[in-house]
Amino acid sequence: METPEKCKSTEFDKAVAAVLTSLRSGDIMTYGEVALEAGFPQAARAVGQFLSRNEGFPWWRIVNAQGRLAPGHERKQAKLLRSEGVAVTGAHITKWARS
Repeated sequence: METPEKCKSTEFDKAVAAVLTSLRSGDIMTYGEVALEAGFPQAARAVGQFLSRNEGFPWWRIVNAQGRLAPGHERKQAKLLRSEGVAVTGAHITKWARS
């Protein structure tokens, strides 16, 4: 996995990378939660764009605000999440306790 130091672009990229690398197996966050924790509360879409252009980050641990898996990647994401003990039904996280 990449470290924040390897993301040499913007402060946003470094902050998002730091949040993503802090996630452990079974952790789930929304795009908006990542943006908020990174210090960019209005940048949920930019988190998705970051993940699409930067390999090595745990993209499968990020879902939308309704717990929906990434469109077009549902099967792979569900498989990865289930391997970490996360309950998935169809294209959604189930029994998802949000803080």
